[in-house]
Amino acid sequence: MSNRRVVFVVGSGRSGTSTMAGTLRTLGLHVPQPEVVADATNPKGFGEPRWVVDLHHELLQRSNVQVSDARPRAWLDTGTTSGDHATRERVAAWLEEQFSVADELVVKDPRASWFLGLWRAAADRCDATSSYVTMLRPVTEVVGSKQTYYGQMGAGSDQGAITRTAAWVNMMLHTERATRGQQRAFVHYGDLLDDWTQPVFALGESFDLQGVKTAMAVDIAEVHRFIDPSLRRVTMTWDDIGVPTRLRELADETWQALDAISTDDSAKNQEWCDQLRTAYASQYAEAEAFAHSTVVAQRRRAAADARRDALEQAPARSAADRVPHAVRAMVPPAARQRLRKAIGRERAPQQDRA
Repeated sequence: MSNRRVVFVVGSGRSGTSTMAGTLRTLGLHVPQPEVVADATNPKGFGEPRWVVDLHHELLQRSNVQVSDARPRAWLDTGTTSGDHATRERVAAWLEEQFSVADELVVKDPRASWFLGLWRAAADRCDATSSYVTMLRPVTEVVGSKQTYYGQMGAGSDQGAITRTAAWVNMMLHTERATRGQQRAFVHYGDLLDDWTQPVFALGESFDLQGVKTAMAVDIAEVHRFIDPSLRRVTMTWDDIGVPTRLRELADETWQALDAISTDDSAKNQEWCDQLRTAYASQYAEAEAFAHSTVVAQRRRAAADARRDALEQAPARSAADRVPHAVRAMVPPAARQRLRKAIGRERAPQQDRA
């Protein structure tokens, strides 16, 4: 049996995925290099392989899908884009290269949930066991953190909060569905900050991760220094976020269902998620129907702007050029030559054609 393991840390961005990836890396799992460089939004690092982020960015662009996309059909678009043979070969080849460095890998990127089928197929081709850790953080904290560190979307803060809340519901419910039947775990971000040893060592046992199971005292001490409870810098409630009641209720129930699955991954709770996913798709379709006139108006405006820009960028035509050819042909050649000479567009005699 192969000793190869790859742990995919998935779920919405700003939900503790970087902390989980950094913890597994510190305990001995390999994060493929180079990594995305830390910045002010994540000063302790992202734990994201640069190659993986670039790949997902490329595939999302080809799919016309955003990182946080609220559209249920976006899953079909990304699945279609990533299903071609060339992309699967490319990912499997890259993953095989990483296993030449270490037998246990951790791959984390908030975009990864859109392409889990692609990665699972690649792991299978490399004879590796794939596992999935979905990080859970209250939706109000996730949305609040994105508002704080990534800025607003749209014309106002309410629009940004609505879009991001809907995207969270879409992302989390479909991530649950995509990992169903696989080796997986759901970990609360709060539990990771309060006492990381319990959820992480439980992962080590359930996923059979030698790096975690045989961690040295020096590695454990390093994780204690790495995980800082103050990392939970944004704590918001619905009172701080303007979201319509129906969407708020759906997001709350989604949180309750995922919380239930974290301790009881049963068919009953999975069916609960299925019902919520159907309800969300219905609610989104209703919102699209309401907004149809706005969408059509925006398309018309964009088309009009494009036509105006094309006219403004087109080279100016002289007054002579705007005269129809049939009219210009009626002017005697000698007179035409004198006119051209007067306006500085004189031609040699042999070039003067009607």
